[in-house]
Amino acid sequence: MPDDVPRLWIRHESRTSERRAPLTPEDAATLVARGIPVTVEESPQRVFAIGDYRAAGCAIAPAGSWTAAPADVYVVGLKELPDEPAKLTHRHIFFGHAYKGQTGARLLLDRFAAGGGALLDLEYLTDEDGRRLAAFGYWAGYVGAALAVLHRRGRLTTPLAPLGRAELDAALRESRTDDGLRALVTGALGRCGSGARDALATAGIDPTCWDLAETRDLDRPALLDHDILVNAVLTGRPVPPFLTAGHLDAPGRRLSVVSDVTCDVTSDCNVLPFNDRTTTWERPVRRLRDGERPLDVITIDNLPSLLPAEAARSFSADLLPHLLDLGGPPWERCLRTFHTALESAHV
Repeated sequence: MPDDVPRLWIRHESRTSERRAPLTPEDAATLVARGIPVTVEESPQRVFAIGDYRAAGCAIAPAGSWTAAPADVYVVGLKELPDEPAKLTHRHIFFGHAYKGQTGARLLLDRFAAGGGALLDLEYLTDEDGRRLAAFGYWAGYVGAALAVLHRRGRLTTPLAPLGRAELDAALRESRTDDGLRALVTGALGRCGSGARDALATAGIDPTCWDLAETRDLDRPALLDHDILVNAVLTGRPVPPFLTAGHLDAPGRRLSVVSDVTCDVTSDCNVLPFNDRTTTWERPVRRLRDGERPLDVITIDNLPSLLPAEAARSFSADLLPHLLDLGGPPWERCLRTFHTALESAHV
């Protein structure tokens, strides 16, 4: 095998509720056919069977064995790494959430600095205009809006469990009632907002849609005059918040459910700073206000894993052409962003 051929290592996800994969067996077969070796770790929770990866020509390795993988492999995942090893020596491809001051960001960057490895953060895999090239946004918005509606209508079953879109859509249709629910989607024209709008339509709700123009000059009383807010706005710099804790106590507030799909809860870029923590599959809803006008928030940071097969297939299709060109300009931009963040963290 030529020395310049990249080798990929798909790791098991350590988070027990994470069932997605960054690469499907079908797309792995394409890589193998193009001469790119792929190793896939066994995983008891991944939505795709390990036998399908074996049939695609992938090598199979035990869960967590990436720590002893050859130094030249790209370790590919989705969510956070386990706490060990303390020194990260490989090139890692995943959503690191480490460049905007999030909780744990400095520790992760320190691990890369100690081991000499690199983070190629999937959030920053973009084209020349800054548009993300592979994202779960549509399915995050879809599930986030669906959970908000089901909760508001008293139809949300917990703990959450993975299912298929047909099953989720059936639940949304069954929840339909003439309740006059008003829903607002912020960031409505993006991937995430598009998914939220589709889920609300399935639930029989025609949402109010706000994007850049409306959020730049925000009408806060109008926002508070909705039953449901689905926030799909992701910003890379601090902006004036949409809602603060004080706004939640405004007289006449109608808003009762916030689904914060963006989940930027520990960053200075959080547009909903009254919400400072994520919720879980076991307890997806957190109550922020009690009494006659209760207000609940849903902030799950791996929403698409509720529809793991659909979300993974869509993401893998986006990612595949870039895995076929691991030396291309988008990855070069990822690497520059990593080095800039590393330098900023250690000045």
